[in-house]
Amino acid sequence: MDLLNNIALGSQVALAPSNILFCFIGVFVGTVIGLLPGIGALSTISLLLPLTFYMDPTTAIIMLAGIFYGAQYGGSTASILLNIPGTATNAITCLDGYPMAKQGRAGVALAMTSIASFVGGSLAIVLLMVLAPLIASFAYRFGAAEYFAIMIFGLVVASSLSSGSRIKALAMVVFGLILGVVGMDIYSGQLRYQFGFMELAEGVSLVALVMGLFGIAEILNNLALGSTDHPRVTTVSLRALLPTREDVGRSVLPMLRGTGIGSFIGMLPGAGPTIASFLSYAIEKRVSRTPEIFGTGAVEGIAAPESANNASVQAAFVPTLSLGIPGDPIMAVLLGALIIHGITPGPGLVLEQPQMFWGLIMSFWIGNLMLLLLNLPLIGVFVSILKIPYKALYVGMLFLMCIGVYTVRSNIFDIYLMIGFGVLGFAMMIGGFPAAPLLLGFVLGPMIEENLRRALLIGRGDLTVLIGSPIAATFIALTAVILVLPALKPLGRRVVGRRVPT
Repeated sequence: MDLLNNIALGSQVALAPSNILFCFIGVFVGTVIGLLPGIGALSTISLLLPLTFYMDPTTAIIMLAGIFYGAQYGGSTASILLNIPGTATNAITCLDGYPMAKQGRAGVALAMTSIASFVGGSLAIVLLMVLAPLIASFAYRFGAAEYFAIMIFGLVVASSLSSGSRIKALAMVVFGLILGVVGMDIYSGQLRYQFGFMELAEGVSLVALVMGLFGIAEILNNLALGSTDHPRVTTVSLRALLPTREDVGRSVLPMLRGTGIGSFIGMLPGAGPTIASFLSYAIEKRVSRTPEIFGTGAVEGIAAPESANNASVQAAFVPTLSLGIPGDPIMAVLLGALIIHGITPGPGLVLEQPQMFWGLIMSFWIGNLMLLLLNLPLIGVFVSILKIPYKALYVGMLFLMCIGVYTVRSNIFDIYLMIGFGVLGFAMMIGGFPAAPLLLGFVLGPMIEENLRRALLIGRGDLTVLIGSPIAATFIALTAVILVLPALKPLGRRVVGRRVPT
């Protein structure tokens, strides 16, 4: 009964005309920002934050939240059409979305991302409504050792992100870890591996890395090698945009698994949608009966990460609102917005401000429906971008990437860094080294280091603290199983072969 009363209260708040208007403004701005490579929701929310000072707190948080999850919808568009992730979260969508565009199925790929995003976001909202108190208490159990264990698990799984040599994938994970330690040590304040460049004191820019490895590298590949194998447009009719029955059937379970993974990762303080989308893709490839199709235009490779990142964004509001712990920099800005309005996030928020908490959750339904209705009719317009001659298109792509990378830290050095990573990414393409494991290693590396050192400080140097809880021990055990299984498979075949009579 309490749940029904809360839903009724939240619906009354979310359906207020002013809240509907600003929800639409938020998701529309988020979609546009997601389309522009490198700009991102963080800089947009930061710029718009002063405008919310004179707004009702609930209306303000509804609009800012709409920008956050709206950017997840728009970010996949550039990934699919141009192989340039709109946000770092959508980088994994390039692996199968861009090959689908090359096959003339860009419209289907965009439709599936919209559907998967809507399903992931909607199911995550249901989980929030029903399990918010339980999720919050469970997330509170995660300490440094638990985070270390789950991130090590993610790194090992990352070796299966790409087809081809597993040794090369592991090498890219290690290279990503090395890049992740560049900059200032969070405990001692010492500068590490910046080689005299003070611009690297804050570390390597994630946006510069993503834009270089995926965007610049793709442009160099098409220009330097004279490749004509770029996305083509067959037709943009409504029928061509609709996924087939086979596409839908193959996507149902990946969407559900992606939603579960995204909701779990999103509720963990300190995690985020980037980790959720990468982990979802890697797990989906492992459970698939045909893992070889991933990276060649598999619809599952779009459905799983897109549902995961949207579910993660929705679930990220649980630790932020109920525990006062932001899951990523964007949630930290939203947390600051609440504090500016005199509202203290924490365990008492749900009881003290139920109209805000439940109004925000119900606004997610409205926002996700708006995004679905906004994105599906525009798919034909998005696909028509591919009609632009590539020589003219890549100039605009370079301009947008440079603007996006510069606006993150207002540092021209990051543009040079992006170009350098682009050349490196092009060389990796030639050598057959995958970029996705490198990116995940870079994202998880600093988090692994921070939580490992924190856990050892808490345990006074005792390594058993890393397996001292059931959660940490479970993920360490799963990691060990994943590492050992490939080595046991050939042994198992030999044993079976010996038993078979000749």
